[in-house]
Amino acid sequence: MSWKTLDDLDLQGKTVLTRVDINVPTDGDRVTDTTRIERIAPTVRDILDAGGKPVLLAHFGRPKGKAVPEMSLSVTLPALRDTLGVPVRFCPDTIGADAEAAVGAMEAGEVLLLENTRFLPGEEANDADTAKAMAALGDIYCNDAFSAAHRAHASTEGLAHLLPACAGRLMQAELSALEQALSHPDRPVVAVVGGAKVSTKLDLLGNLIDRVDRIVIGGGMANTFLAAQGLPVGTSLCEHELIDTAQDIMAKAEKENCELILPVDLVVARDFKAGAASETVAADACPDDAMILDAGPKSVDRVKAAFDAARTLVWNGPLGAFEIAPFNAATDAAAAHAASLTKAGKLVSVAGGGDTVAALNGADAAKDFSYVSTAGGAFLEWLEGKTLPGVAALG
Repeated sequence: MSWKTLDDLDLQGKTVLTRVDINVPTDGDRVTDTTRIERIAPTVRDILDAGGKPVLLAHFGRPKGKAVPEMSLSVTLPALRDTLGVPVRFCPDTIGADAEAAVGAMEAGEVLLLENTRFLPGEEANDADTAKAMAALGDIYCNDAFSAAHRAHASTEGLAHLLPACAGRLMQAELSALEQALSHPDRPVVAVVGGAKVSTKLDLLGNLIDRVDRIVIGGGMANTFLAAQGLPVGTSLCEHELIDTAQDIMAKAEKENCELILPVDLVVARDFKAGAASETVAADACPDDAMILDAGPKSVDRVKAAFDAARTLVWNGPLGAFEIAPFNAATDAAAAHAASLTKAGKLVSVAGGGDTVAALNGADAAKDFSYVSTAGGAFLEWLEGKTLPGVAALG
């Protein structure tokens, strides 16, 4: 780990500019889900306990460099105060004289929240002068927003070069979990890669093939691989134009001795709706007028066996159309099995991505995984082997 943590810096009496992700869902003037606020609490509390003064930098929505009152971070204040249990002040500016005055007026034990960084036209452009104006407010930079680390913005990347920098507790946990899963894993390693389209996971598959021992391919993207084997897929979602690409991926996997686990039986239906009549057929027997909406029980048994043989699991994407019953069955069963193995100490399981988090929560399995990332795009780009600017800047 080339990056520093809060433990490596003396915070006593220092103003700590802390980049967080509190881009939370709201209904009017009320935060409807405080998960992201709860996840920054350890960092804020540790800064306070070490005698530091946390000044929170965050974005909210997509105001595109203009002040949009409906996207003011002031809406998060009640939830921040309730969650952190300390006084939280708000400054309607992000940089400049008023922000400097607000920082100067901070007392020990207080937290200051600055206005939406994306109100600044220089934020998303990673403008050097904007970063310097932010740096003028503090002594130390702490990045606790892994979910925004794939963006080279002034508050996520530029600022890190101007002050002593470190990772916050959430960033530290994310990076540690990902390094354990992919950089220095216990083998064998199995990956679950699901989702609707192969085209969105090409980079991911390309990076994983020579890093893991088995890849379970699920969701709509599995249909393209079935078609690439000459199997019928009926009216299913299928990227027929990527059949050659799927064949190339299968050839590369064979060369790298990475086993691709595809469905051997399928749950098919004529209608994509809750409670639709469905049937289970062999992978080579999808009717012409039916669509594949989930993996069948024999496929699930193969996935479970792969988990049993593994020491590390990386999961991104569902195995079927999990949003609608009964097509959540394969995802739920596989997730429950992975959770059970993890709870028994037999498996290190790291999962992430929007649909993945929803699927694991739906299966009531997320709580027993080793780590579940809510980072979305940043999590996926890390798995793809890409450099994340916000992480690289901490090195």
